[in-house]
Amino acid sequence: MSTTNQAYSKKTASAAIPAQRSLLKRSREKINYTPYLLILPAIVLIAGFLFYPMVNVFFYSLQNYNPAKPYYNGFIGLDNFVDILTKDPLFYSSLQISLKWVAIEVFFQLVFGLGIALLLHQSFKARALFRSIAILPWAVSGVITATMWSLLFNEHMGLVNDLLLKLGIIEHKIAWMADMNTVFPSVVLTELWRGIPFFTITMLAALQTIPSDLYESATVDGAGKWKSFLHITLPFLKNSIILSTLLRSVWEFNNVDMIFAMTGGGPANITTTLTMYVANQAIVAQNFGYGSALTVVGFFILLAFAVSYLKLSGFGKEEK
Repeated sequence: MSTTNQAYSKKTASAAIPAQRSLLKRSREKINYTPYLLILPAIVLIAGFLFYPMVNVFFYSLQNYNPAKPYYNGFIGLDNFVDILTKDPLFYSSLQISLKWVAIEVFFQLVFGLGIALLLHQSFKARALFRSIAILPWAVSGVITATMWSLLFNEHMGLVNDLLLKLGIIEHKIAWMADMNTVFPSVVLTELWRGIPFFTITMLAALQTIPSDLYESATVDGAGKWKSFLHITLPFLKNSIILSTLLRSVWEFNNVDMIFAMTGGGPANITTTLTMYVANQAIVAQNFGYGSALTVVGFFILLAFAVSYLKLSGFGKEEK
């Protein structure tokens, strides 16, 4: 009996092998490699433009590299990182300014952007026109925005001083971009004007995905606008707010064009963020090794922030 079973098993196995080979052959024939070949050049370009600079930065961070002083160039290991963490007070002050900059910018951009999005989500005449106007600051480059607002804040011919003098708010003209007490708020206000449309666009897009019948049901149940906002709008906007806030935080942390064009990090480094400090080291002083090490430190700070933020915020988790 056992001999019969063994013979039957061998016969079944031998019959299954050709079937498996035939199935494997057909599956191979069905694979079309053309789409992969078509996107291969794009992948190579992205890898070249993205990963090569990253590897290069890590490589330079371990060296003392300054094109103006080639006789000092060479591998120094982790010395740049040791100097940053133990001997560079400007690193800590610039990091503190960066964190303050990000916190202020992202918070107020989110608040005003969400408020404008809620207004533009309502039905009224010329809504499309106002939506177009609302995103105009986002379309203007940072350097142009910085130049325009620098003229507005100009001590002698700026519109801000003239307006405040006529309203009686100030008694004499203020050097907004040179005064230690006013330069940081001036740059913050300028970046707010440019950054608010980002949240307006993202929040407006998210608002349009909320089913209108939820608000109708809430109205029937006697819920006011504030309760509807808390229990319907905000839960639906949660993931959009989390992701938009994260992206904007990273962008603001890396913001250099606005500050560079308006103040250059001054006066007395009062507006020198970490990214501005990197630019001064790598571009102005041509200390590429130290600037690269600062970039690596900033990268890991952002990475730690992003991972912690997404974990603590519960991004992607459904409300129970």
